[in-house]
Amino acid sequence: MNAPVRLSPSVRLADLHDPREARRIEGFVAETRASLFHRPQWLLGVEAGTGQRAAGFVAERMGAITGWLPLTEVRSLVFGKALVSSGFGVGGGICGGDDAAIAAIAEAAERHAAARGFSGVELRGGPVPARPGWRHWDDRHCGFERALEKDDEAELLAIPRKARAEVRKGLARELPVRVGRERADLAAHYAAYSASVRNLGTPVFPKKLFAAMLAAFPRESDILTVFAEGVPVASVLSFYHGGAVMPFWGGGTTAARGLRANELMYYELMLQARRRGMERFDFGRSKTGSGPWKFKKNWGFEPEPLTYAAWDAPGRTARDVDPTSEAYARKIALWRKLPLGIANLVGPPIARGLA
Repeated sequence: MNAPVRLSPSVRLADLHDPREARRIEGFVAETRASLFHRPQWLLGVEAGTGQRAAGFVAERMGAITGWLPLTEVRSLVFGKALVSSGFGVGGGICGGDDAAIAAIAEAAERHAAARGFSGVELRGGPVPARPGWRHWDDRHCGFERALEKDDEAELLAIPRKARAEVRKGLARELPVRVGRERADLAAHYAAYSASVRNLGTPVFPKKLFAAMLAAFPRESDILTVFAEGVPVASVLSFYHGGAVMPFWGGGTTAARGLRANELMYYELMLQARRRGMERFDFGRSKTGSGPWKFKKNWGFEPEPLTYAAWDAPGRTARDVDPTSEAYARKIALWRKLPLGIANLVGPPIARGLA
């Protein structure tokens, strides 16, 4: 008996602005339990908030999707051009498919990048294509995730002793905490978050991006803010996907440290997430060995190395958007000294290219 013939997949550029196409890909993402960053809504939200075009490649056999690569076509006068999976995300890459589909999608992305003048293709997660020219690494970033506990007290006790003491100090202050998605919530978040990233020496993302992402995920995102004397001191915009909450864009003002507002913020988010039916707390990505990496480890989260991959177009130099790179050390030092109003004015046009 002859073995069945397995057809090669066909690969094409997806039209994410076609609602039917987007729904089909959404179904595939759900079926394969892919990440938040594989969802068409993520790419379209990024496009609406920054102008960076949403794209992607679909592999199909006999009309059924067998593989998907979400892409953001990043164009920046400062940082150059690249195809990124996925823009402003910490995950992405090729999902689903067998080796043939993965290779076919990777080849299509390579051709797309070379034909349109992009420096290359960047994959944040997923399989590394078994094709010439692809490089990968797993020593730069780690992810942090653990299960949520059964009740509030158990959640507090799950935090290691020293970090738990800091949370208790924040709780003792009885600071008001608000959760919402209204214009006031967005304004409070931007006030705290923009101060935080300015203090780190990083340009803040456009406020329009946060508004667009809330609109893209109307039932799967919210903002939690901690106030002190009516002023927002710590705030986080979070997403809910696949049974996990992910605090994604968060930070606090200088005052937050003494108030233990950041510690209170994350603990309160854990409690809220469990009440929403979430089972896991995804603390997101941090640079290996960095301050945030140590903070999350001190909270009892074990770092899991993340594998990223990239392909550089012939004759092109890979872009560098790593804020810890030595090339940016002097710029970061100068940025920290900027008045917040100026940083918030000139930062967003720069940061839209940091996807």
